[in-house]
Amino acid sequence: MDSIAPKQQPQSLFLAFLLVAAVTLLSLTLAAAPAWAAKYTMTIAHIYPDDLTNNEVAPALERFKQLVESGTNGEIEVKVFGSGALGSEVETGKQAQKGRTIQSVLISSGATSSFYKKYQIVVTPFLFPNYKTAWAFFDSPWFANFMRGMRKESGLRYLGTFDDGGGFVAFTNNKRLIKTVADIKGLRIRVEENPAHIVIMKSLGAVATPLPWGEVQTALATGLADGQFNAPGVNDMFKLADVTKYTTWSGHVYNSVTWLVSDAWFLKLPTEYQKVIVRASREAVTIGHGVATQISIIGWVNSCKNFKKCYILPDSEKAKMRAISRPAFKKWITTDFGIAVRDVDALWAEVDRIAAKLERDWMNSYQK
Repeated sequence: MDSIAPKQQPQSLFLAFLLVAAVTLLSLTLAAAPAWAAKYTMTIAHIYPDDLTNNEVAPALERFKQLVESGTNGEIEVKVFGSGALGSEVETGKQAQKGRTIQSVLISSGATSSFYKKYQIVVTPFLFPNYKTAWAFFDSPWFANFMRGMRKESGLRYLGTFDDGGGFVAFTNNKRLIKTVADIKGLRIRVEENPAHIVIMKSLGAVATPLPWGEVQTALATGLADGQFNAPGVNDMFKLADVTKYTTWSGHVYNSVTWLVSDAWFLKLPTEYQKVIVRASREAVTIGHGVATQISIIGWVNSCKNFKKCYILPDSEKAKMRAISRPAFKKWITTDFGIAVRDVDALWAEVDRIAAKLERDWMNSYQK
């Protein structure tokens, strides 16, 4: 036995080495492989930062991804691409219509109107009296039914609405603190390249200055524009206090982000998976509402620290501005933009109905 062992030892060691290597390779392969194989891919494109802390879209979509992938045992893989990585809002929207490379998009109100003309009504000045009314409206069966028109016109199915940067906008400008409608007169206010914003500013006496977002800082620093408006969180994030002195939280426009999915792709999914997506999107939108509001509140607190002066427009002054801007907007959207008067009136009436109902419910529940 002693004479045989030296001859067999190298062979035994080699076989042992092969066995260990095989086990190690198998372990690595199993570790690298997914727990399940996806049958469907849902690629979502948006222009907002991938950062989970400075916008509402990224954390909401992260929760959506968790819910969909776990709810389908991984048969739907959700891939999220932010920061405009897959293209502009209109470009990715067109890709989502086909549903092949991109299945879902989040786009701002201006871009949404290019796919569904009636959406421009949502840009109505002073449409909502408070956050709760805006959320109840956007999450309502009435609005979901309104958005069915988008599916017919564009092939994009509505999943929900986020509050773009926090929803209610605030003016910033270099000339004076805006406390009344008279203070807006003559100010050169940068607006998105959206005709609705131009009409609203002109009605309030401002000189509307359409500029792409990338030129805003320079325009304000050089005096090409006196001011602009965005949600307080956006004004804070982009340090507009460095190029403007005064800010007023006016809430004259409620900026929104529309979440859409290819209807053709959606309808190919098993019914149960369609339900998973609907449930997950409802939860994600609710999470987004909370995050957006927090960002706006923090942004406003920071604005009051960083701007020379800050001011929240009271309801009485909002009512005066509403009385001036609403008729001008309605004339434009029905005459120039081509939306039927009945459609404008119906949407306005529904917002007013929701606001009145919420007020009644609150007082009945908490005042009495």
